Amino acid sequence: MLDSLLRNGLKLLQAYRIYEYLLLSEIKKSEIPIHVAIILDGNRRWARKHGMPSWFGHVRGAQKAEEVLYWCLDLGIKIVTIYVLSTENLKRDREELAKLFEVIETYLKKALEDEKLDRYRVKVKAIGRLDLLPESIRKLIKMLETKTASYNDRFLNIAIAYGGRLEILEAVKRILIDFGEGKINIENLNEEVFEKYLFTSHLPKQSPDLIIRTSGEERLSNFLLWQAAYSELIFIDVFWPEFRKIDFLRAIRIYQQRHRRFGR
Repeated sequence: MLDSLLRNGLKLLQAYRIYEYLLLSEIKKSEIPIHVAIILDGNRRWARKHGMPSWFGHVRGAQKAEEVLYWCLDLGIKIVTIYVLSTENLKRDREELAKLFEVIETYLKKALEDEKLDRYRVKVKAIGRLDLLPESIRKLIKMLETKTASYNDRFLNIAIAYGGRLEILEAVKRILIDFGEGKINIENLNEEVFEKYLFTSHLPKQSPDLIIRTSGEERLSNFLLWQAAYSELIFIDVFWPEFRKIDFLRAIRIYQQRHRRFGR
């Protein structure tokens, strides 16, 4: 019986790899999105589903985020924005947040030694209210941003202590300050000028072509509200730690099959 199970398992694995290869071959024939944003949802529910503590879901979620980043780099996606922690998440149980911050610290340290970020010349930037984070995390973010500051081939944005409404409010505040100091003429304020005040202003393309959300929830949850105006949205009914490469490739294929009109 064990031999039979092993044979069936190997057949399934082989079929999966063939399907992944076919998907990859298909999407490489069409336009690859420049900017992909991902809402990493379902870590805690995945942990509860498997009878594990919530914090372990964040561990597996961080592992998956690293894996998906590599998929994006290998596929040639230039900009990746991941939604790691919202301002609303900061209201969670203190013990859970402490565990989550430990996971974030671990992976920031790992990123500092990641040769793939150097090989692909990935500029890393955290976007959000970083002042709300523990000092140890802020220091690691600063180190990572400094280390990759000269890179401009690829971009990784880590949305942490982030909220889309907050971002817009912060932009308005900065515009008012600059107006008061005579640096900006309100008559000339348009979308292009406004975008220079957003957290994503450093990017060559601020608006994601594609936003993927896992866990089956179908909402943006305060993520990139300005930038997402014409993004293609794809919702996938698997928890983030279970997100497979074929799920990712299917999302890219769906994006390629859509006709983007931008309101025209």
